[in-house]
Amino acid sequence: MTENETKSGLFNEFLPVSKQQWEEKIEKDLKGANRDKKLVWRPIEGFNVEPYYRSEDLDDKKYLDTHPGEFPFTRGNKVKDNDWLIRQDIVVDDIKKANNKALEVLMKGVNSLGFIFENDEKISQEDFNALFENIWANSVEVNFISGYSSTKYVRFLEELTRKRNRNPEDIKGSIDFDPFIHLTLHGNFPVTEEKSFELLREFVEDSKCLPNFRILSVNGQYFNNAGATIVQELAFSLAMGNEYLSKTTDKAITIDEIATRIQFIFGAGSNYFMEIAKLRAARILWANIVKAYNPSNDSITQMHIHTTTSDWNKTIYDPYVNMLRTTTEAMSSVIGGTDSLTVKSFDSAYKKPDEFSDRIARNQQLLLKEESYLGKIVDPAAGSYYIENLTNSIAEHAWKLFIEIEGQRGYIEALKKGFIQNLIEESANQRNMNIAMRKEVLLGTNQYPDFKEKAKTRIGKSADNYVEAKEILAKPIKLYRGAEAFEELRLKTEKSSKTPKVFLFTYGNLAMRKARATFAMNFFACAGFEVIDNFGFKTIEEGIRVAKEASANIVVICSSDDEYAEIAPEIYNNVKDDAIVVVAGYPKNIIDDLKVKGIEHFIHVKSNLLSELSKFQRLLDL
Repeated sequence: MTENETKSGLFNEFLPVSKQQWEEKIEKDLKGANRDKKLVWRPIEGFNVEPYYRSEDLDDKKYLDTHPGEFPFTRGNKVKDNDWLIRQDIVVDDIKKANNKALEVLMKGVNSLGFIFENDEKISQEDFNALFENIWANSVEVNFISGYSSTKYVRFLEELTRKRNRNPEDIKGSIDFDPFIHLTLHGNFPVTEEKSFELLREFVEDSKCLPNFRILSVNGQYFNNAGATIVQELAFSLAMGNEYLSKTTDKAITIDEIATRIQFIFGAGSNYFMEIAKLRAARILWANIVKAYNPSNDSITQMHIHTTTSDWNKTIYDPYVNMLRTTTEAMSSVIGGTDSLTVKSFDSAYKKPDEFSDRIARNQQLLLKEESYLGKIVDPAAGSYYIENLTNSIAEHAWKLFIEIEGQRGYIEALKKGFIQNLIEESANQRNMNIAMRKEVLLGTNQYPDFKEKAKTRIGKSADNYVEAKEILAKPIKLYRGAEAFEELRLKTEKSSKTPKVFLFTYGNLAMRKARATFAMNFFACAGFEVIDNFGFKTIEEGIRVAKEASANIVVICSSDDEYAEIAPEIYNNVKDDAIVVVAGYPKNIIDDLKVKGIEHFIHVKSNLLSELSKFQRLLDL
């Protein structure tokens, strides 16, 4: 369409439709049903999401008048493209092997390295130099993950830079120095609180030789991996970041010096559009927080974001499904404007990555960049009525929670009082209930499991972030995965000496029996039970005979509500001595009558899957 055609009103024959007309149509189609209950989504984040948005819903969003690279950086820090750094993390348990792996992945598209030191007490300058043999630190971003010990790697890097005659301004990367997250995960500071900030002050001074290296991390990813909501992850991260600013500027460090040295690390979950909006909202709020400290220019207020795919929703059963999860998480991170990204391997929940899983994780990013071109367009989500409103809602609610934390004298005091832990526990419990009720689906775990899969060799004891300390200042938050309870349930069946048999007694109405048989099959397979399906029996007698021949432990009657009144008692009376009888569905008009006749087990869409399956395991003495 040419510009002249547009101006001439080519589409004037289509009359505009007002919001009132849409609402009148919705009211008519709902036929008296409550609009808000039927169509308005209220996610766990605590705000309403409308079924549709229009251009007028953007009228009050003032930040929409800005361009990419402009305060408050809603639309990102980048102005020419949406490129990001592809990061791959490497565990350094052998210097030579880590160096070889780093060189290998750098030849395969990676341009950011993360070195994880699990035991770095004996790492020397010579070891560090050997780790970087043939690696040009001025051509690739380098990151060091070692918690409190990370500070020494800046000194090592400075020495290596001088030795190899590199330009210090070209050295980019970060270390994972974050005393607050140590307090959050372990209940105490790595040293004392005062000593931690004295070290940070010294650290800022010592690292001036590497002006573009980030020396302080705000690890919001751990809130994500403890089951926090998106709003909580953002608010708690901002509170940590603000307290870092407050305490360091009190020690004669300028806002310009510290704000540009902070890296925020967020976890990316599977709530696709919300995760896009989270990063956009994060930049708005952080820019305004830093602005309050009177930096020399607006560029100081930019938030540098590294994103890593979440651990919380990853599963041990059907682990290849994790590839789907990490793909959408990577997409939302990139579209949201992350500066760098780590895609964790699909098998990271139960083992260290191997060559195959590493390659898959790396190539997921390469496909998004080189074949989907997600790095070409600045802020591709801009102008979306839906995402812009999500951005605004997340920003408003995160800011409200941030102010509440500040009202308690900041992050540390709020943590010591248990305020932050209590909120995370509440949201985690709600998410656990949603998984148990299958309102939140973990494919392959609480819905559509692989019936024949065995995973007991993969499952080990869950990691515990608690460490013994002389003084516990705050209750540690608990890191876990949402699938753990279901995995333990299924593992219990695997380890038992018998595998329960569930017999589907399909009879009567074809559509209903098939639907309920499918439901029951997936229901019991989530606990690793063997399910025996049937095409439908012509007579009750035939079904009873086959069920007994199968030596079934559980017989599930699959039919229609209308037929249950007659057939369920007959089936129950004939097999109750040999098996547990279950009715698929909840025939509310006759359920009391069925209970009077002895039938007590009903499974349906409102059942708590976890508690029901646990009950059947107890009844079968597993």
